[in-house]
Amino acid sequence: MPRPSIARRIPWLIAVTVLAASGCAHRPVTSSEARRWTQAQQLVLVTSADWNTDHGTLRRFERDGAGWRIVGDAQPVTIGRAGSAWGLGLNDARDDGPVKREGDGRSPAGVFEIGEAFGYTATATTALPYAPMQASDYCVDVSGSPLYNRIVDTNDVGVDAIKGATEPMRRDLHADGDQRYRLGFVIEHNRQQAPMGGSCIFAHLWKSPSDPTTGCTAMDSTTMDALVGWLRPDRKPIFVLLPLPAYTKLRAAWALPPIDGR
Repeated sequence: MPRPSIARRIPWLIAVTVLAASGCAHRPVTSSEARRWTQAQQLVLVTSADWNTDHGTLRRFERDGAGWRIVGDAQPVTIGRAGSAWGLGLNDARDDGPVKREGDGRSPAGVFEIGEAFGYTATATTALPYAPMQASDYCVDVSGSPLYNRIVDTNDVGVDAIKGATEPMRRDLHADGDQRYRLGFVIEHNRQQAPMGGSCIFAHLWKSPSDPTTGCTAMDSTTMDALVGWLRPDRKPIFVLLPLPAYTKLRAAWALPPIDGR
């Protein structure tokens, strides 16, 4: 039997109670969408200048009864080479911006669960479930495949099952020592495997501060180490990526923290 893929292992976050906490302490949450991540107590927030910008700023927040509070300092990240576009996550579909498509070079925008961590080493310092990658592990980015947007082991599914896939998870072994997947985690975009909806979306290490990604979010190793060491699945963490104009518009309704006076 194929081993379960990273994208299959963590169940959907379904909130069953509504807390009164929001980015503004004591402000009630009125959006039905926000109820889907009411239980989230950790937030990884990435903002960019606009839909077409290929870099942004990452902030960490924790939530308690008084609302969200920032953790540590803001850090630079790179995102998709074409910017960002609405993805398939916990929020409703939207038509006020571009929509993520397979191969468009855009990072998915919206609210997403955080899945498993992965990397090249046998273990990692993280409370997240961790999957050590092998040379036989691939993420399938072939729309129409029954394994689309799944990380699979070719020892289980066979080499023919990943025909056309371009995402080996051991890039150090398949791509001239590339270290970008040495440590990272899954951003749970398009879990439903919608055809051409976009696939293999991760937070991972960057090649350099000036190199954008094909649709992921990338950062330096110090930022990644702090992030995976901080994230805890029992705190129901979420990942949010939005251009600043969209963040300003949606922040209150989505019960997200204010940033830079927005």
